Order: sequence, then C-alpha cells, then structure tokens
Amino acid sequence: MTPATSATTSAMTVVCPLARIEVEGGVAALVDGDAVAVFRTFEDEVYALSNYDPFSKASVLSRGIVGTRTIDGVDVPFVASPMHKQAFDLRTGRCLDEEAVTVTTYDVHVVDGQVVVGRRRESGAG
Repeated sequence: MTPATSATTSAMTVVCPLARIEVEGGVAALVDGDAVAVFRTFEDEVYALSNYDPFSKASVLSRGIVGTRTIDGVDVPFVASPMHKQAFDLRTGRCLDEEAVTVTTYDVHVVDGQVVVGRRRESGAG
C-alpha cells in the first residue's frame, strides 16, 4: 500500500479518506512522529496499530494480510505480518501466535468520511 498523506488537527491526525483504504487492506501514516498502520476490515471497521513488526524489526504491518480468526467462538480481526506471518489482533495489538508480544494501538475514527488517528492507547486497551 502507498503511505497516506496526513495532516494534524488538534491532537488528531487526518490520515486519508476512508475510500482510499481498500477493504481488508491498510495504509501507513506518520502520526506525531510514529509510523502507524491503519486498516479497514470487511465489516468497514477501522483500526490503527504501530506499523512496526517486532519480529522482523521492520515497519511493514500496513502491508500485511487482514482477516479474522475464530478464537473461543469469537471472530477476532487481525493483520498477519507480511514478513513472518505472525497475526496481531487489530483491537488490542496482542500477537495471536505469541501472547507475550504486543504492538501499540491508537484511537481511530471516521469523521465526515476521513480516517482520523489520535493518541496511543494504554497497553491492553482495545
């Protein structure tokens, strides 16, 4: 995916129009100096995680494969790293393959058709 152009407005960063993110795809954006991956699911929900893959030590998660995995009867939206295929829960940043590993999540909303990313969430917040 192509990195998105972003503009900051009062602690929130406008990343791009929602229509620019393919369904089950992602884009990368710079938010307050952090490389952030923004994803759109099949259900048209948006999530924002750090773009940094802790396993490959590269900023690549925005290019990962988006899908769902059923865990204990619940469909969990995830992105699989394009490098080593570890899956990260889009809601919490927790690695589904190695639970001790997490990536940072960010507040994200769609406002007037624009994807807007805010502050980092506390660890474990979803």
